[in-house]
Amino acid sequence: MKNLVVLTGAGISAESGINTFRDANGLWEGHDIMEVASPIGFKNNPKLVLDFYNQRRRQLHEVSPNKAHINLKKLELYYNVNIVTQNVDNLHEKAGSSNIIHLHGELFKARSTADDSLIYHWEKDINIGDIAEDKAQLRPHIVWFGENVPALENAIKVVEKADILVIIGTSMQVYPAASLINYTSPNTPIYFIDPKPMVNKNAFNNLTIIKDVASLGTDKLLTMLT
Repeated sequence: MKNLVVLTGAGISAESGINTFRDANGLWEGHDIMEVASPIGFKNNPKLVLDFYNQRRRQLHEVSPNKAHINLKKLELYYNVNIVTQNVDNLHEKAGSSNIIHLHGELFKARSTADDSLIYHWEKDINIGDIAEDKAQLRPHIVWFGENVPALENAIKVVEKADILVIIGTSMQVYPAASLINYTSPNTPIYFIDPKPMVNKNAFNNLTIIKDVASLGTDKLLTMLT
C-alpha cells in the first residue's frame, strides 16, 4: 500500500461544532492568546488557564466526527494512512483512524508540571490541587507558545515517507507545523482542501487545490484517489 499522509488543522473540526479558537483580532475565545496558551500565562493565573481548557474538554463529550473524519478512515482501505494533526480534540480517534500524531497535544490528557513524561488519560476537569504521582500540579497536555513540540520529530519521519500528502483545514501558516510540507519528496502529489486556500499553486509540484469545506472536499478526494 502507498503511504498517504494527512495534515489536519482546525478547519476539519469546525464542521463538528468545535470553534477554531483564534478570532480575526487575535483573541482566543475572548482571551489574549498568551494568557491561556503560554507557560507565563499559566504561572500568572493557573485557574484561568485550567478553566479555559476545562471548557474545551467538556465540549469533546458533546461533539462527533463529521464526514471528513469518516472519509479519512475510509481511505485506510486503500492506503497506509497517517494523520498528523494540529488539533487537540479526539475526533480522528472517534472516527476510528489508526495512526494519529497530535503535534500540539491532547485535551483528554493531563501531565505533571514538573515532569513532562508523567502523562495521564484525563477526561474530566483539571482543578487546582489535582496532582501527579510526583506531587506536582497537573496541567493540560497541550503544547503552549514557546514550548517544544515533542511529536515533531515523528511527524517529520512520517511525512518523509509520504507517497501522497493531503492538507485539510489548516492555513499552513503556523510553525513548526507549516514546515512539514517541505519534508516531502519533490514530486509528491499534494492535495490541499480548504474553502479559502491561501497557497500559491505554483509553489509546489503536483499541487491540486480543492476549494471546499473539509466534508465536501474529502468526498472529492475519495473520488480522485480510490
